[in-house]
Amino acid sequence: MTGLAVLGLGGSIDYELDWDVARLEAAIAELDIVSLEDSPPLRIDSERALLLSILTHLRDGLGGEHFVETPDIIEKFSTRFTYRIALGGTAVRAALTMSDLGIRSTVHLVSIDNNVRRLLPSNINFISSAQKDSLDPHVIIQYPAGACVRIGGGMVRSTRANRLIYPSDQPNRYLVLSDQLPEVLSRAQVFLISGLNAIQDRDILDERLAQIVVAMESLPATAVVLYEDAAFHEPAFSWIVRDALAPHSDFFSLNEDELVEALGHPVDLLDPADVATAVSKLRTRVGVPFLLLHSRYYALAHGVQPWSVRSVLEAGVAAASARYVFGDLARSEDVSALSLHGQRSVSGQRAVEQIEALGSFCGVPAFDLQNTMCPTTIGLGDAFVGGAVAALLQCPRPGV
Repeated sequence: MTGLAVLGLGGSIDYELDWDVARLEAAIAELDIVSLEDSPPLRIDSERALLLSILTHLRDGLGGEHFVETPDIIEKFSTRFTYRIALGGTAVRAALTMSDLGIRSTVHLVSIDNNVRRLLPSNINFISSAQKDSLDPHVIIQYPAGACVRIGGGMVRSTRANRLIYPSDQPNRYLVLSDQLPEVLSRAQVFLISGLNAIQDRDILDERLAQIVVAMESLPATAVVLYEDAAFHEPAFSWIVRDALAPHSDFFSLNEDELVEALGHPVDLLDPADVATAVSKLRTRVGVPFLLLHSRYYALAHGVQPWSVRSVLEAGVAAASARYVFGDLARSEDVSALSLHGQRSVSGQRAVEQIEALGSFCGVPAFDLQNTMCPTTIGLGDAFVGGAVAALLQCPRPGV
């Protein structure tokens, strides 16, 4: 019997565009794009700026999340492609991963519509602050490794598979909290905090942070709090959120891109000394018992007793890997099969062994999935979080 996981603080409806080079090149021609700048546009205020952002990220092999100025840009751009409607947001995708593992959860939503009601599985409960139905879709596009797209007289080619997220979402910009949150938290064993990256107004941010801290006073003394970092629409807000929530969190979790953003310099994930220094520096700056880094090579925990959360890392890596291979079709049997029989990344294994030798680190190598024909890059971090939360529900409270 597991306890209750409460996953917050917002969700979304995603338009997951089908990768189609012919349609992409038709849009490039129609929108008169003949070359790319060194960096993506700072503001996405048109279809052209949105497409330039996608192409620049593809060229550089990068993922990311970037705010779109108006929803009509998303709606109009989406009509150029075929797409599927899916549930999104870290909290909801983590809950979906847990649902596939047969574990119930409760999600906190800030918007609701018939898509949510239709797509949310029966073993996921929800509370919502929404006063009426609304639809503010996010455009999600994932590109494969080696994708070639013609621009003008040249060609851009992706070096790795990745995903891009483009929201224009008013409910998540305000992130209004449900009055039911404190009562639900009073029964929680694990509380996931995510979604604050969409807020773009400092006064709203300060108000929400204060409300979250007050709501957390309802948590049982034995509850575990995990904060999942994200790409902030207002980068200056990232440290405001980290500083406000770190004193109330047991885990601070982030991916490799967010690690670089937080530190302000590149990190070589296969250089043990570089990684250890970077992660140790960030954990000291944040001030949490455990820092979790999930990357394409490994997942890493840094803390006083990092080995006490090895099962959390293992569960997160297995869940994310199953999603990479099987996408939305991933089930608990796929996660179990990978855990039992999957081949580990040689470079990830070597890096983990060397990092662990430095002390106060525990690592789990990623699986070797380079031969996956049609990888899913959407929601990998969310799947990691879902697997990690599932493990936290089923193990004794770690040494926090």
